[in-house]
Amino acid sequence: MRISVIGCGYLGAVHAACMAKLGHEVVGIDVDERKVELLEAGEAPFYEPGLPELLTEARATGRLRFTTDMAQASTADAHFLCVGTPQVHGEFRADLTYVEQAFAALQPHLKAGDVVAGKSTVPVGTAETLAARLDGTGAVLVWNPEFLREGFAVKDTLHPDRLVYGLPTDEDGEPTAAGVVAREVLDTVYAVPLSEGTPLVVTDYATAQLVKVAANSFLATKISFINAMAELCEATGADVTRLADAIGYDARIGRRFLNAGLGFGGGCLPKDIRAFMARAGELGVSDALGFLREVDSINLRRRVRMVDLAREVCDGSIVGKRVAVLGATFKPDSDDVRDSPALSVAAQMQLQGAHVTVTDPQGIRNARAKWPDLRFADSALEAATGADVVLLATEWDEYRALEPDKLADVVAHRRILDGRNVLDPQAWRAAGWTYRALGRP
Repeated sequence: MRISVIGCGYLGAVHAACMAKLGHEVVGIDVDERKVELLEAGEAPFYEPGLPELLTEARATGRLRFTTDMAQASTADAHFLCVGTPQVHGEFRADLTYVEQAFAALQPHLKAGDVVAGKSTVPVGTAETLAARLDGTGAVLVWNPEFLREGFAVKDTLHPDRLVYGLPTDEDGEPTAAGVVAREVLDTVYAVPLSEGTPLVVTDYATAQLVKVAANSFLATKISFINAMAELCEATGADVTRLADAIGYDARIGRRFLNAGLGFGGGCLPKDIRAFMARAGELGVSDALGFLREVDSINLRRRVRMVDLAREVCDGSIVGKRVAVLGATFKPDSDDVRDSPALSVAAQMQLQGAHVTVTDPQGIRNARAKWPDLRFADSALEAATGADVVLLATEWDEYRALEPDKLADVVAHRRILDGRNVLDPQAWRAAGWTYRALGRP
């Protein structure tokens, strides 16, 4: 297939490279000239394992190119809309500015038979509005949500755990003639993963738009549930990790995403659940998603509680104390610091009088741009030198593997806060450390 990918940020750059890997001819289009220059040179504008190698490989085949010229989309038959939908400043709802702009820029270059596939996470009802603008053009809109995990985006695109097609339907809920043709186009695009047995859900616009936000809301709820249990464990002396192990054996619950700690962050879960609540309010069904407000609240409380825990281990005050924060990104294997719990806690401690030094394997540049007043170090040992307390805030493998005795050689006081419940308490305590974690005695 000849494919255009509109928007070459995290989603679009990965999608474009993976589509070329699958054998399609792909042009990626973005308004950011610097981003396009990097991608044309085979360099990723962000950290994602495996993407630089994939870009180099795809560029070498001649099947992948990047440009700022939207007119280049006219050579394609399938167009993937991959622009961002950030949270509106000061509100919960999603900002559709980039979607609107990209769609408007693409429209003049569409021809009869073209398929426009929306991948951006949008409020339900957006697809219907955009589809109406294609009436009479012969082009058809489908909604094809993405399910990428940062750190695993290449794998999730080449070998997805499911594919969802939201097609135009008639009054009986069946795909229209244009919808049937559009499905055939998507089947061709995704021929390889479909041949590997990837489950396919074919549905209507509304359902397809709800899938991603519903999935993210469920995951956020599961994380906040175990963090709520952590609050109870702290009040009773119970161990939230053992609790999670025990209930996780129930196949209906499962152990994944039952890890208590600093909670979730990033550019998807927080803004998606808030936009979901905002859209429910617009539709007159705000009560249906009222529980998500508590999910959000629990998540934010964990950050405050971690600052309180630091104060406890520092004899009641962090004023003037040296704090080493290991991790700046919202999760490992990423350089994304958007709504990062690690950075949020570091900034709160700094504002409350602590001297904070942050380190991260990939996120320092982005973290420094967001919080220039924080100090940064290139390694865990450097950050921890002279520290009164060390906080593991992002569960990078290199932090999980830290040796208590080695770290003890550089700190002022042996106090470790395990913000992700990934360290072995017995090993750290045996080495003379005061070990504390959220939800553990």
